[in-house]
Amino acid sequence: MTTSTAGRKPDWLKIKIQTNEHFNELKSMMRERNLNSVCEEAKCPNIFECWSNRTATFMILGKICTRACRFCAVTSGLPSELDLEEPQHVAQSVLEMGLKHVVITSVARDDLTDEGSSVFAQTIHAIRRLNPLTGIEVLIPDFGGRKELLRNVMDAKPDILNHNMETVERLSDHVRAKAKYRRSLALLHNAKEIIPGQKTKSGIMLGLGETAEEIVQTMRDLREVDCNILTVGQYLQPTEKHLPIIKYYTPEEFQTFKKIGMELGFSHVESGPLVRSSYHAHEQVQQAEIH
Repeated sequence: MTTSTAGRKPDWLKIKIQTNEHFNELKSMMRERNLNSVCEEAKCPNIFECWSNRTATFMILGKICTRACRFCAVTSGLPSELDLEEPQHVAQSVLEMGLKHVVITSVARDDLTDEGSSVFAQTIHAIRRLNPLTGIEVLIPDFGGRKELLRNVMDAKPDILNHNMETVERLSDHVRAKAKYRRSLALLHNAKEIIPGQKTKSGIMLGLGETAEEIVQTMRDLREVDCNILTVGQYLQPTEKHLPIIKYYTPEEFQTFKKIGMELGFSHVESGPLVRSSYHAHEQVQQAEIH
């Protein structure tokens, strides 16, 4: 059993829970269509704000992940089946919610021949058919480094290709299951090779024992593969079984990393204690297009 070594949770991480009719409506829609959201499964601290504003990140390919990363609250194990109607259900929900920007992510499905890449493509196509003006961001696993599986997703032409580094290189093998730091960088590089000009995005968590120098080096590594958008947030320990929090970073420290990231050439950096990969995703894209 592990517990946080960083002490009491600071005031800036305390969240006031507020629900309204939009939140309840979206929750009912998810249940009725048997859809999953990473907002719920990963215990995202921003779920009440985002759902109340009628934005959500859909998690496809079920809710059981074949990997057991030591930071993640999503259930791990052996998945049993696929919902073949899921792409259409997601597209219909996007339509009914009137989303201008949607994020599609998934559990890792190492058990599938194509690791779920074709379902990502089907979901993108289904959303496009019903919602031609909606921006589509996909947050994908590493597909074992197989470029042909990445191409399956890229051929469907998402607006944003997102793949998270999660942490610095020294800690990567300890924090992530199966995923590799250099493989993740290669995926972001390959996305640009497949579609030149493709907007790419990545994110890292702070508080796992990394140094400031390692954080900046990770930013540099991402800029080396021309990553456009970066999110930086505080790691929060989901349960006592997960990795402990080594440090709580202050809002001022997050702003310092935002400034460094912008100086390194990212078109947008979203950095703050409660920032998660999908937080303010639509606004991130708008800001990136301005710069």
